Amino acid sequence: MLVRNKTDIASYDNKNYLPGKNVIVRSLWFITNVLFFLNPLSPYSCIKVFLLRLYGAKVGKGVNIKPSVNIKYPWKLKIGNFVWIGEKVWIDNLVNVEIGDNSCISQGALLLTGNHNYKKSTFDLILGEIILVDGVWIGAKSIVAPGVKCLSHSVLSAGSLLSADMEEYSVYMGNPAKKIRTRIID
Repeated sequence: MLVRNKTDIASYDNKNYLPGKNVIVRSLWFITNVLFFLNPLSPYSCIKVFLLRLYGAKVGKGVNIKPSVNIKYPWKLKIGNFVWIGEKVWIDNLVNVEIGDNSCISQGALLLTGNHNYKKSTFDLILGEIILVDGVWIGAKSIVAPGVKCLSHSVLSAGSLLSADMEEYSVYMGNPAKKIRTRIID
């Protein structure tokens, strides 16, 4: 006979997760994120880059961050040179996220480093870093799941869900995302 346990979210315990900064710094970042990043009336990328660096992010030159971007923890973020981050992108970086040079994250894309273990009654947190190597393009309204590495110049098509690594110079599409062609750059 199959025994079916139930989810017990009241037993969820997040005490082993360390966000990396004390509650005061996290609170100050929350306010900064609302005022300067999530705010659609804050178009100045140079101010956002300055603030990210102030809070510990490693940010290269020529980075363009559009309005309404949500970043969980800047001290767990590394952005290379000449990166574009589009409107309403959400970088939910509970652990490290690296974005390589000349990469683009289009409007509404989600980079999610955390999930929950649906097999455990306690709904344990599962974490995985996301690495976008140089020249990666994450399409609009697409989702990158925890623990994924997007190799050099790979592309995730708009509206796709990526839960496994992408090969270099490859285009992926769908839910789940599958390789559909090789990327050729003229």
